[in-house]
Amino acid sequence: MVTAAMKQVKMKTASPASSLDPYRIKQDFPVLQQQSNGRPLVYLDSANTSQKPQCVIDAINKFYAHDNANIHRGVYDLSIRATKAYENARGTIAKFVGASRPEEIIFVRGTTEAINLVAQTFVRNRVGQGDEILVTAMEHHSNIVPWQIVCQQTGAVLKVAPINDAGEIILDAYREKLTAKTKFVAMTHVSNALGTVNPIAKMIELAHEKDIPVLVDGAQAAPHIPINVSELGCDFYTVSSHKMFGPTGVGALYGRLDLLNAMPPYQGGGDMILSVTFEHTTYNEVPYKFEAGTPHIAGAIGFAAAAQYILDIGFDKLIAYEHELLDYATKSLATIPEVRMIGTAAEKVSVLSFVLDGVHPHDVGTILDQQGIAIRTGHHCAQPIMDRFDVPATIRASLAIYNTKEDIDALAASLKNVMEVFR
Repeated sequence: MVTAAMKQVKMKTASPASSLDPYRIKQDFPVLQQQSNGRPLVYLDSANTSQKPQCVIDAINKFYAHDNANIHRGVYDLSIRATKAYENARGTIAKFVGASRPEEIIFVRGTTEAINLVAQTFVRNRVGQGDEILVTAMEHHSNIVPWQIVCQQTGAVLKVAPINDAGEIILDAYREKLTAKTKFVAMTHVSNALGTVNPIAKMIELAHEKDIPVLVDGAQAAPHIPINVSELGCDFYTVSSHKMFGPTGVGALYGRLDLLNAMPPYQGGGDMILSVTFEHTTYNEVPYKFEAGTPHIAGAIGFAAAAQYILDIGFDKLIAYEHELLDYATKSLATIPEVRMIGTAAEKVSVLSFVLDGVHPHDVGTILDQQGIAIRTGHHCAQPIMDRFDVPATIRASLAIYNTKEDIDALAASLKNVMEVFR
């Protein structure tokens, strides 16, 4: 299951997967050094939230212990240091996603807020009665509900591009959905429930041929594949820190500078203004126009430390190892007759979503927890995908660079034990 992004990176280097040592990587993550229910913790829920390496924890602690002050407001040393650290973090995230300049990065609470920001400040002003917003059938709720709200506000209509039985976008059907009525496209880069990697470069190209702006939800892509928004040509791209080894409550929106400059503010308050009177307010320049109030300063610093951690490891090594691990896990689960995979796309990243015949996913999750194995069960905030595959929920094991083949062996053995219980 080698993605196009994987192939692209592999062409640049011949580094073998063994050049990444997951056992050493695992030592970077303090939370993974514990037991759960008397067993070594096997954490297989990174698509929900990833664990945090010590360097991220240290970066956050250092800020609070040595540099804590508000930013952009003080002329004293602490404030100057805090401001510099915050703006350096913006530069690191710009580098991570391939933005041409730091000003194109807006710090937000996460992908959810980023999508809502674009929905209310860009799309809402561009659509009216009968216009259409296009999403795909594999979207997270965070990339569905904001567009439904805009449709309720404006009379626009939400359209959905279908997927096939493997969980892949049907590109011809997507192309047909792009009509004169389509005013905006919002799509996931990687499905959180299936692991499918969408051909977003082609999908963006098709939309732009009709002058339709595009937002890409990159929450699940950022930890697994390199992102270059300048090469992709998308208009907006979103990432969440906590999916990529950083702290919760912070993320980033990339937006084309010309679009951001033309958009009205999302919220009002401190730091998004230049001057205020009771009669009139002059707004600050981008990116500060969209960062009202005191931001999550320590979160942004930790976010940048997480991004740099990934860059220091290198996507070539990361991709090679995760592909090897996903292949091993897929073959391991295939030895269990009762396992039925949901999402078998040719191009996918480290997500295994499946059902165990005759056993409810929640029962599986509870039993595995007793064995020290943390997996996700449910609809994964993607209920339309569950409806598409006619299942109420799935069991999802999502992998990261700190997982090992022993983790997969523990999962497979526990699933076999579950079947013994329910036979």
